[in-house]
Amino acid sequence: MQALDIAIIVFFLAGSILLGFWQGKSNKNTGDYFLGGHKLPWIVAMLSIVATETSVLTFVSVPGLAYRGDWTFLQLPLGYIFGRMLVSVLLLPVYFRNGVTSIYEVIGTRFGSGMQKLASVVFLVTRILGDGVRFLATGVVVQVVTGWSLPVSVMIIGIVTLAYTISGGLKTVVWLDSIQFGLYLLGGVITITFILIHLETSLPETLVALADSGKFTMLNTKGNILFNPMSFGSAFIGGIFLSFASHGIDYMMVQRALGCGDLNSARKALIGSGFFVFFQFMIFLLAGSLMYLFMHDIPQAKDREFATFIVNYLPSGLKGVLLAGILSAAMSTISSSINSLAASTVTDLLGGRASLGMSKIISAGWAAVLISIALMFDESDKAIIMMGLEIASFTYGGLLGLFLLSRTNRHFQPASLAAGLLASMGIVFLLKLYGIAWTWYILVSVIANLFTAFIMDMLITKRTKSG
Repeated sequence: MQALDIAIIVFFLAGSILLGFWQGKSNKNTGDYFLGGHKLPWIVAMLSIVATETSVLTFVSVPGLAYRGDWTFLQLPLGYIFGRMLVSVLLLPVYFRNGVTSIYEVIGTRFGSGMQKLASVVFLVTRILGDGVRFLATGVVVQVVTGWSLPVSVMIIGIVTLAYTISGGLKTVVWLDSIQFGLYLLGGVITITFILIHLETSLPETLVALADSGKFTMLNTKGNILFNPMSFGSAFIGGIFLSFASHGIDYMMVQRALGCGDLNSARKALIGSGFFVFFQFMIFLLAGSLMYLFMHDIPQAKDREFATFIVNYLPSGLKGVLLAGILSAAMSTISSSINSLAASTVTDLLGGRASLGMSKIISAGWAAVLISIALMFDESDKAIIMMGLEIASFTYGGLLGLFLLSRTNRHFQPASLAAGLLASMGIVFLLKLYGIAWTWYILVSVIANLFTAFIMDMLITKRTKSG
Protein backbone atom coordinates (compact mmCIF):
# COMPACT_ATOMS: atom_id res chain seq x y z
CA MET A 1 0.00 0.00 0.00
CA GLN A 2 1.07 3.58 -0.66
CA ALA A 3 0.78 6.59 1.63
CA LEU A 4 -2.67 7.58 0.29
CA ASP A 5 -4.07 4.11 0.97
CA ILE A 6 -2.67 4.08 4.51
CA ALA A 7 -4.13 7.56 5.15
CA ILE A 8 -7.60 6.39 4.06
CA ILE A 9 -7.41 3.37 6.37
CA VAL A 10 -6.19 5.38 9.36
CA PHE A 11 -8.92 8.00 8.82
CA PHE A 12 -11.59 5.29 8.67
CA LEU A 13 -10.40 3.47 11.80
CA ALA A 14 -9.96 6.66 13.83
CA GLY A 15 -13.36 7.96 12.73
CA SER A 16 -15.04 4.75 13.88
CA ILE A 17 -13.52 5.05 17.35
CA LEU A 18 -14.41 8.74 17.69
CA LEU A 19 -18.03 8.09 16.68
CA GLY A 20 -18.23 5.41 19.36
CA PHE A 21 -17.01 7.75 22.09
CA TRP A 22 -19.36 10.53 20.92
CA GLN A 23 -22.49 8.39 20.87
CA GLY A 24 -21.53 6.62 24.08
CA LYS A 25 -22.34 9.78 26.03
CA SER A 26 -26.09 9.15 25.57
CA ASN A 27 -25.99 5.66 27.11
CA LYS A 28 -27.53 5.94 30.58
CA ASN A 29 -28.43 2.30 31.26
CA THR A 30 -28.23 -1.20 29.81
CA GLY A 31 -31.45 -0.62 27.82
CA ASP A 32 -29.72 2.18 25.92
CA TYR A 33 -26.54 0.15 25.61
CA PHE A 34 -28.12 -3.05 24.29
CA LEU A 35 -31.28 -1.85 22.46
CA GLY A 36 -30.59 1.77 21.59
CA GLY A 37 -33.53 2.91 23.73
CA HIS A 38 -35.94 1.44 21.11
CA LYS A 39 -35.37 4.55 18.98
CA LEU A 40 -33.62 3.08 15.92
CA PRO A 41 -35.06 4.21 12.53
CA TRP A 42 -36.20 1.13 10.62
CA ILE A 43 -34.07 2.01 7.58
CA VAL A 44 -30.94 2.19 9.73
CA ALA A 45 -31.89 -1.09 11.43
CA MET A 46 -32.44 -2.68 8.00
CA LEU A 47 -29.03 -1.65 6.70
CA SER A 48 -27.46 -2.84 9.94
CA ILE A 49 -29.07 -6.26 9.50
CA VAL A 50 -27.67 -6.50 5.98
CA ALA A 51 -24.21 -5.37 7.04
CA THR A 52 -24.16 -7.75 9.98
CA GLU A 53 -25.20 -10.91 8.17
CA THR A 54 -23.14 -10.57 4.99
CA SER A 55 -20.00 -9.07 6.51
CA VAL A 56 -16.59 -9.83 5.10
CA LEU A 57 -17.71 -13.20 3.74
CA THR A 58 -19.34 -11.29 0.90
CA PHE A 59 -16.08 -9.54 0.07
CA VAL A 60 -13.93 -12.62 0.35
CA SER A 61 -15.98 -15.48 -0.96
CA VAL A 62 -18.89 -14.37 -3.14
CA PRO A 63 -16.83 -12.76 -5.95
CA GLY A 64 -14.71 -15.91 -5.89
CA LEU A 65 -17.80 -18.08 -6.35
CA ALA A 66 -18.64 -16.19 -9.56
CA TYR A 67 -15.00 -16.14 -10.68
CA ARG A 68 -14.77 -19.92 -10.39
CA GLY A 69 -18.37 -20.71 -11.31
CA ASP A 70 -21.68 -18.92 -11.85
CA TRP A 71 -24.56 -17.19 -10.03
CA THR A 72 -26.33 -20.23 -8.58
CA PHE A 73 -25.49 -18.94 -5.11
CA LEU A 74 -28.45 -16.53 -5.56
CA GLN A 75 -30.79 -19.46 -4.92
CA LEU A 76 -29.92 -19.16 -1.22
CA PRO A 77 -30.76 -15.43 -0.75
CA LEU A 78 -33.95 -15.96 -2.73
CA GLY A 79 -35.01 -18.26 0.09
CA TYR A 80 -33.82 -15.69 2.65
CA ILE A 81 -36.66 -13.34 1.64
CA PHE A 82 -39.33 -15.94 2.39
CA GLY A 83 -37.64 -16.95 5.63
CA ARG A 84 -37.80 -13.37 6.90
CA MET A 85 -41.50 -13.26 6.12
CA LEU A 86 -42.00 -16.29 8.39
CA VAL A 87 -40.10 -14.54 11.19
CA SER A 88 -42.22 -11.40 10.80
CA VAL A 89 -45.44 -13.40 11.12
CA LEU A 90 -44.54 -16.05 13.71
CA LEU A 91 -41.84 -14.65 15.99
CA LEU A 92 -41.53 -10.85 15.93
CA PRO A 93 -45.05 -10.30 17.37
CA VAL A 94 -44.16 -12.51 20.34
CA TYR A 95 -40.97 -10.57 21.06
CA PHE A 96 -42.68 -7.17 20.96
CA ARG A 97 -45.70 -8.37 22.93
CA ASN A 98 -43.43 -9.58 25.74
CA GLY A 99 -41.17 -6.51 25.65
CA VAL A 100 -38.00 -8.59 25.93
CA THR A 101 -34.40 -7.40 26.02
CA SER A 102 -33.13 -10.84 24.99
CA ILE A 103 -35.31 -13.09 22.83
CA TYR A 104 -34.39 -16.05 25.06
CA GLU A 105 -36.54 -14.48 27.77
CA VAL A 106 -39.48 -15.91 25.78
CA ILE A 107 -38.08 -19.38 26.43
CA GLY A 108 -37.59 -18.54 30.10
CA THR A 109 -41.18 -17.30 30.49
CA ARG A 110 -42.57 -20.40 28.79
CA PHE A 111 -40.23 -23.17 29.99
CA GLY A 112 -38.29 -21.77 32.96
CA SER A 113 -34.95 -20.07 33.57
CA GLY A 114 -32.99 -23.29 33.06
CA MET A 115 -34.09 -23.61 29.43
CA GLN A 116 -33.51 -19.88 28.92
CA LYS A 117 -29.90 -20.28 30.05
CA LEU A 118 -29.45 -23.38 27.87
CA ALA A 119 -30.80 -21.58 24.79
CA SER A 120 -28.50 -18.64 25.50
CA VAL A 121 -25.45 -20.92 25.84
CA VAL A 122 -26.25 -22.58 22.50
CA PHE A 123 -26.47 -19.13 20.92
CA LEU A 124 -23.20 -18.02 22.51
CA VAL A 125 -21.32 -21.09 21.26
CA THR A 126 -22.73 -20.76 17.74
CA ARG A 127 -21.93 -17.06 17.61
CA ILE A 128 -18.31 -17.32 18.68
CA LEU A 129 -17.60 -20.20 16.27
CA GLY A 130 -19.36 -18.54 13.34
CA ASP A 131 -17.67 -15.21 13.93
CA GLY A 132 -14.34 -16.92 14.35
CA VAL A 133 -14.72 -17.93 10.69
CA ARG A 134 -15.58 -14.34 9.80
CA PHE A 135 -12.46 -13.13 11.56
CA LEU A 136 -10.47 -15.68 9.58
CA ALA A 137 -12.03 -14.41 6.34
CA THR A 138 -11.02 -10.87 7.23
CA GLY A 139 -7.47 -11.90 8.02
CA VAL A 140 -7.22 -13.71 4.68
CA VAL A 141 -7.95 -10.53 2.74
CA VAL A 142 -6.03 -8.07 4.91
CA GLN A 143 -3.02 -10.38 4.87
CA VAL A 144 -2.95 -10.47 1.07
CA VAL A 145 -3.54 -6.73 0.62
CA THR A 146 -1.23 -5.39 3.33
CA GLY A 147 1.35 -8.12 3.76
CA TRP A 148 0.67 -8.21 7.51
CA SER A 149 0.58 -11.57 9.23
CA LEU A 150 -2.78 -13.15 10.00
CA PRO A 151 -2.49 -12.61 13.80
CA VAL A 152 -1.59 -8.92 13.35
CA SER A 153 -4.54 -8.39 11.00
CA VAL A 154 -6.95 -10.01 13.45
CA MET A 155 -5.62 -8.03 16.41
CA ILE A 156 -5.87 -4.63 14.69
CA ILE A 157 -9.44 -5.24 13.57
CA GLY A 158 -10.43 -6.67 16.94
CA ILE A 159 -8.98 -3.83 19.03
CA VAL A 160 -10.50 -1.02 16.92
CA THR A 161 -13.90 -2.75 16.82
CA LEU A 162 -13.78 -3.34 20.57
CA ALA A 163 -13.02 0.34 21.23
CA TYR A 164 -16.08 1.77 19.50
CA THR A 165 -18.40 -1.08 20.49
CA ILE A 166 -17.68 -0.79 24.20
CA SER A 167 -17.93 2.99 24.23
CA GLY A 168 -21.03 3.44 22.07
CA GLY A 169 -23.19 0.35 22.48
CA LEU A 170 -25.86 -0.69 19.98
CA LYS A 171 -26.55 2.82 18.68
CA THR A 172 -22.96 3.19 17.54
CA VAL A 173 -22.88 -0.34 16.16
CA VAL A 174 -26.05 0.15 14.11
CA TRP A 175 -25.19 3.59 12.73
CA LEU A 176 -21.68 2.51 11.84
CA ASP A 177 -23.12 -0.65 10.26
CA SER A 178 -25.19 1.55 7.95
CA ILE A 179 -22.14 3.61 6.96
CA GLN A 180 -20.04 0.49 6.56
CA PHE A 181 -22.71 -1.14 4.39
CA GLY A 182 -22.55 1.80 2.01
CA LEU A 183 -18.77 1.72 2.01
CA TYR A 184 -18.30 -1.94 1.12
CA LEU A 185 -21.16 -1.87 -1.40
CA LEU A 186 -19.30 1.06 -2.97
CA GLY A 187 -16.31 -1.25 -3.17
CA GLY A 188 -18.28 -3.66 -5.34
CA VAL A 189 -19.52 -0.83 -7.57
CA ILE A 190 -15.98 0.56 -7.91
CA THR A 191 -14.74 -2.87 -8.98
CA ILE A 192 -17.46 -3.22 -11.61
CA THR A 193 -16.91 0.31 -12.94
CA PHE A 194 -13.13 -0.04 -13.04
CA ILE A 195 -13.26 -3.30 -14.99
CA LEU A 196 -15.88 -2.09 -17.48
CA ILE A 197 -13.76 0.98 -18.20
CA HIS A 198 -10.60 -1.05 -18.77
CA LEU A 199 -12.03 -3.97 -20.72
CA GLU A 200 -11.38 -3.80 -24.45
CA THR A 201 -14.92 -4.91 -25.29
CA SER A 202 -18.17 -2.94 -25.18
CA LEU A 203 -20.78 -3.54 -22.47
CA PRO A 204 -23.06 -5.66 -24.74
CA GLU A 205 -20.08 -7.71 -25.91
CA THR A 206 -18.97 -8.18 -22.30
CA LEU A 207 -22.41 -9.40 -21.21
CA VAL A 208 -22.60 -11.78 -24.17
CA ALA A 209 -19.17 -13.19 -23.34
CA LEU A 210 -20.23 -13.80 -19.73
CA ALA A 211 -23.48 -15.42 -20.82
CA ASP A 212 -21.66 -17.68 -23.29
CA SER A 213 -19.32 -18.72 -20.49
CA GLY A 214 -22.30 -19.72 -18.34
CA LYS A 215 -21.52 -17.07 -15.73
CA PHE A 216 -25.12 -15.83 -15.49
CA THR A 217 -26.61 -19.23 -14.67
CA MET A 218 -28.82 -18.75 -11.59
CA LEU A 219 -30.81 -21.98 -11.31
CA ASN A 220 -29.18 -25.35 -10.85
CA THR A 221 -31.67 -28.13 -11.61
CA LYS A 222 -29.02 -30.82 -11.92
CA GLY A 223 -27.72 -33.21 -9.31
CA ASN A 224 -29.27 -34.89 -6.29
CA ILE A 225 -30.92 -32.26 -4.08
CA LEU A 226 -30.05 -34.28 -0.96
CA PHE A 227 -26.32 -34.13 -1.58
CA ASN A 228 -25.79 -30.96 -3.62
CA PRO A 229 -26.29 -27.79 -1.51
CA MET A 230 -26.49 -25.63 -4.64
CA SER A 231 -29.22 -27.66 -6.35
CA PHE A 232 -32.30 -25.42 -6.56
CA GLY A 233 -34.57 -27.35 -4.19
CA SER A 234 -31.81 -27.76 -1.64
CA ALA A 235 -30.57 -24.14 -1.81
CA PHE A 236 -33.99 -22.47 -1.88
CA ILE A 237 -35.50 -24.51 0.97
CA GLY A 238 -32.23 -24.31 2.88
CA GLY A 239 -32.21 -20.54 2.41
CA ILE A 240 -35.75 -20.25 3.79
CA PHE A 241 -34.97 -22.17 6.97
CA LEU A 242 -31.51 -20.65 7.40
CA SER A 243 -33.05 -17.16 7.33
CA PHE A 244 -36.03 -18.25 9.46
CA ALA A 245 -33.58 -19.45 12.09
CA SER A 246 -30.84 -16.82 11.82
CA HIS A 247 -33.24 -13.86 11.83
CA GLY A 248 -35.74 -15.41 14.20
CA ILE A 249 -33.74 -17.04 16.98
CA ASP A 250 -30.19 -15.66 16.61
CA TYR A 251 -30.14 -12.72 19.00
CA MET A 252 -27.45 -10.89 17.03
CA MET A 253 -29.88 -10.46 14.11
CA VAL A 254 -33.10 -10.01 16.07
CA GLN A 255 -31.49 -7.39 18.32
CA ARG A 256 -31.58 -4.84 15.47
CA ALA A 257 -35.29 -5.37 14.88
CA LEU A 258 -35.98 -5.08 18.62
CA GLY A 259 -34.22 -1.71 18.61
CA CYS A 260 -37.03 -0.31 16.41
CA GLY A 261 -39.88 1.60 18.00
CA ASP A 262 -42.72 -0.76 17.07
CA LEU A 263 -43.61 -4.06 15.40
CA ASN A 264 -44.41 -2.57 11.98
CA SER A 265 -41.04 -0.82 11.81
CA ALA A 266 -39.29 -4.03 12.83
CA ARG A 267 -41.11 -5.95 10.09
CA LYS A 268 -40.12 -3.41 7.44
CA ALA A 269 -36.51 -3.55 8.57
CA LEU A 270 -36.42 -7.34 8.54
CA ILE A 271 -38.21 -8.05 5.25
CA GLY A 272 -36.53 -5.12 3.50
CA SER A 273 -33.14 -6.52 4.48
CA GLY A 274 -33.91 -9.69 2.52
CA PHE A 275 -34.29 -7.76 -0.73
CA PHE A 276 -31.18 -5.70 -0.01
CA VAL A 277 -29.14 -8.85 0.65
CA PHE A 278 -30.27 -10.32 -2.67
CA PHE A 279 -29.27 -7.12 -4.49
CA GLN A 280 -25.93 -6.98 -2.68
CA PHE A 281 -25.05 -10.53 -3.66
CA MET A 282 -25.86 -9.69 -7.29
CA ILE A 283 -23.39 -6.79 -7.15
CA PHE A 284 -20.55 -8.94 -5.85
CA LEU A 285 -21.33 -11.86 -8.15
CA LEU A 286 -21.22 -9.46 -11.11
CA ALA A 287 -17.89 -8.14 -9.82
CA GLY A 288 -16.54 -11.69 -9.67
CA SER A 289 -17.81 -12.50 -13.17
CA LEU A 290 -16.16 -9.39 -14.61
CA MET A 291 -12.93 -10.25 -12.80
CA TYR A 292 -13.07 -13.59 -14.65
CA LEU A 293 -12.84 -11.72 -17.96
CA PHE A 294 -10.44 -9.02 -16.77
CA MET A 295 -7.96 -11.47 -15.24
CA HIS A 296 -8.32 -13.87 -18.19
CA ASP A 297 -9.55 -16.75 -16.03
CA ILE A 298 -6.10 -17.20 -14.48
CA PRO A 299 -6.48 -19.71 -11.62
CA GLN A 300 -6.25 -18.08 -8.19
CA ALA A 301 -6.09 -19.47 -4.68
CA LYS A 302 -9.61 -20.05 -3.39
CA ASP A 303 -11.12 -17.01 -1.63
CA ARG A 304 -8.10 -14.92 -2.69
CA GLU A 305 -9.51 -13.82 -6.08
CA PHE A 306 -10.86 -10.45 -4.99
CA ALA A 307 -7.87 -9.69 -2.78
CA THR A 308 -5.52 -10.53 -5.65
CA PHE A 309 -7.45 -8.19 -7.93
CA ILE A 310 -7.21 -5.35 -5.40
CA VAL A 311 -3.47 -5.79 -4.91
CA ASN A 312 -2.43 -6.29 -8.53
CA TYR A 313 -4.80 -4.10 -10.53
CA LEU A 314 -6.30 -1.21 -8.55
CA PRO A 315 -4.44 2.12 -8.37
CA SER A 316 -3.53 3.86 -5.13
CA GLY A 317 -6.52 5.54 -3.52
CA LEU A 318 -9.04 3.05 -4.88
CA LYS A 319 -7.03 0.33 -3.19
CA GLY A 320 -7.41 2.17 0.13
CA VAL A 321 -11.16 2.59 -0.36
CA LEU A 322 -11.57 -1.12 -1.12
CA LEU A 323 -9.54 -2.11 1.94
CA ALA A 324 -11.65 0.25 4.06
CA GLY A 325 -14.68 -1.57 2.64
CA ILE A 326 -13.19 -4.90 3.66
CA LEU A 327 -12.53 -3.65 7.17
CA SER A 328 -16.06 -2.22 7.28
CA ALA A 329 -17.52 -5.58 6.36
CA ALA A 330 -15.51 -7.29 9.06
CA MET A 331 -16.11 -4.77 11.81
CA SER A 332 -19.86 -4.58 11.23
CA THR A 333 -20.28 -8.25 12.10
CA ILE A 334 -17.72 -8.39 14.89
CA SER A 335 -19.12 -5.31 16.65
CA SER A 336 -22.65 -6.73 16.41
CA SER A 337 -21.44 -10.03 17.78
CA ILE A 338 -19.68 -8.45 20.77
CA ASN A 339 -22.76 -6.42 21.72
CA SER A 340 -25.22 -9.30 21.32
CA LEU A 341 -23.00 -11.76 23.20
CA ALA A 342 -22.76 -9.31 26.10
CA ALA A 343 -26.51 -8.60 26.02
CA SER A 344 -27.40 -12.29 26.14
CA THR A 345 -24.89 -12.89 28.94
CA VAL A 346 -26.25 -10.03 31.06
CA THR A 347 -29.95 -10.78 30.45
CA ASP A 348 -30.05 -14.58 30.21
CA LEU A 349 -27.16 -15.82 32.35
CA LEU A 350 -26.97 -13.03 34.94
CA GLY A 351 -30.70 -12.30 35.10
CA GLY A 352 -30.21 -8.67 34.10
CA ARG A 353 -28.23 -7.95 37.26
CA ALA A 354 -25.37 -5.99 35.73
CA SER A 355 -24.58 -2.29 35.65
CA LEU A 356 -23.63 -0.37 32.53
CA GLY A 357 -19.99 -0.54 33.57
CA MET A 358 -20.13 -4.29 34.13
CA SER A 359 -21.84 -4.72 30.74
CA LYS A 360 -18.88 -2.99 29.09
CA ILE A 361 -16.43 -5.27 30.90
CA ILE A 362 -18.40 -8.32 29.72
CA SER A 363 -18.27 -6.93 26.17
CA ALA A 364 -14.49 -6.67 26.43
CA GLY A 365 -14.32 -10.26 27.64
CA TRP A 366 -16.29 -11.55 24.67
CA ALA A 367 -14.11 -9.54 22.30
CA ALA A 368 -11.07 -11.31 23.72
CA VAL A 369 -12.77 -14.67 23.19
CA LEU A 370 -13.63 -13.86 19.56
CA ILE A 371 -10.07 -12.78 18.82
CA SER A 372 -8.74 -16.00 20.38
CA ILE A 373 -11.15 -18.19 18.43
CA ALA A 374 -10.19 -16.43 15.20
CA LEU A 375 -6.52 -17.11 15.81
CA MET A 376 -7.28 -20.80 16.44
CA PHE A 377 -9.21 -21.31 13.20
CA ASP A 378 -7.56 -22.56 10.04
CA GLU A 379 -8.79 -22.54 6.46
CA SER A 380 -10.41 -25.62 5.01
CA ASP A 381 -10.68 -26.75 1.40
CA LYS A 382 -14.15 -25.24 1.00
CA ALA A 383 -15.20 -21.64 0.39
CA ILE A 384 -15.14 -19.67 3.65
CA ILE A 385 -18.72 -18.46 3.20
CA MET A 386 -19.94 -22.06 2.98
CA MET A 387 -17.92 -22.94 6.08
CA GLY A 388 -19.54 -20.10 8.02
CA LEU A 389 -23.07 -21.03 6.98
CA GLU A 390 -22.50 -24.70 7.78
CA ILE A 391 -21.38 -23.93 11.34
CA ALA A 392 -24.62 -22.03 11.99
CA SER A 393 -26.65 -24.91 10.58
CA PHE A 394 -25.47 -27.24 13.36
CA THR A 395 -27.33 -25.44 16.14
CA TYR A 396 -29.96 -23.22 14.50
CA GLY A 397 -32.40 -26.09 14.03
CA GLY A 398 -32.42 -26.98 17.70
CA LEU A 399 -33.04 -23.40 18.79
CA LEU A 400 -35.72 -22.83 16.15
CA GLY A 401 -37.50 -26.01 17.25
CA LEU A 402 -37.41 -24.79 20.85
CA PHE A 403 -39.03 -21.48 19.87
CA LEU A 404 -41.70 -23.28 17.83
CA LEU A 405 -42.47 -25.52 20.82
CA SER A 406 -42.96 -22.38 22.92
CA ARG A 407 -45.83 -21.43 20.59
CA THR A 408 -47.80 -24.58 21.50
CA ASN A 409 -50.14 -24.92 24.47
CA ARG A 410 -48.55 -28.11 25.78
CA HIS A 411 -46.69 -28.03 29.10
CA PHE A 412 -43.38 -29.75 28.30
CA GLN A 413 -41.13 -31.30 30.90
CA PRO A 414 -37.56 -29.90 30.94
CA ALA A 415 -36.20 -33.38 30.20
CA SER A 416 -38.33 -33.57 27.03
CA LEU A 417 -37.07 -30.21 25.80
CA ALA A 418 -33.44 -31.10 26.54
CA ALA A 419 -33.86 -34.42 24.71
CA GLY A 420 -35.27 -32.58 21.70
CA LEU A 421 -32.32 -30.20 21.63
CA LEU A 422 -29.81 -33.03 21.86
CA ALA A 423 -31.58 -35.02 19.16
CA SER A 424 -31.63 -32.02 16.83
CA MET A 425 -27.89 -31.54 17.14
CA GLY A 426 -27.08 -35.24 17.02
CA ILE A 427 -28.94 -35.78 13.78
CA VAL A 428 -26.90 -33.03 12.11
CA PHE A 429 -23.74 -35.03 12.75
CA LEU A 430 -25.40 -38.06 11.14
CA LEU A 431 -26.45 -36.00 8.12
CA LYS A 432 -22.89 -34.74 7.74
CA LEU A 433 -21.51 -38.26 8.15
CA TYR A 434 -23.65 -39.51 5.26
CA GLY A 435 -22.81 -36.55 3.05
CA ILE A 436 -26.23 -34.87 3.10
CA ALA A 437 -26.06 -31.23 1.93
CA TRP A 438 -25.77 -28.72 4.80
CA THR A 439 -28.76 -26.81 3.42
CA TRP A 440 -31.02 -29.57 4.85
CA TYR A 441 -29.51 -29.50 8.35
CA ILE A 442 -31.87 -26.91 9.85
CA LEU A 443 -35.13 -28.33 8.47
CA VAL A 444 -34.29 -31.90 9.47
CA SER A 445 -33.01 -30.89 12.91
CA VAL A 446 -36.17 -28.85 13.57
CA ILE A 447 -38.29 -31.90 12.74
CA ALA A 448 -36.08 -34.08 14.96
CA ASN A 449 -36.43 -31.63 17.83
CA LEU A 450 -40.22 -31.42 17.60
CA PHE A 451 -40.68 -35.18 17.17
CA THR A 452 -38.33 -36.12 20.03
CA ALA A 453 -39.76 -33.54 22.43
CA PHE A 454 -43.35 -34.62 21.84
CA ILE A 455 -42.59 -38.38 22.06
CA MET A 456 -40.44 -37.99 25.18
CA ASP A 457 -43.02 -35.79 26.86
CA MET A 458 -45.84 -38.25 26.16
CA LEU A 459 -43.74 -41.09 27.59
CA ILE A 460 -42.84 -39.08 30.70
CA THR A 461 -46.46 -38.01 31.21
CA LYS A 462 -47.69 -41.58 30.76
CA ARG A 463 -45.13 -42.91 33.25
CA THR A 464 -46.03 -40.21 35.75
CA LYS A 465 -49.74 -41.01 35.54
CA SER A 466 -49.19 -44.78 35.75
CA GLY A 467 -46.88 -44.31 38.74
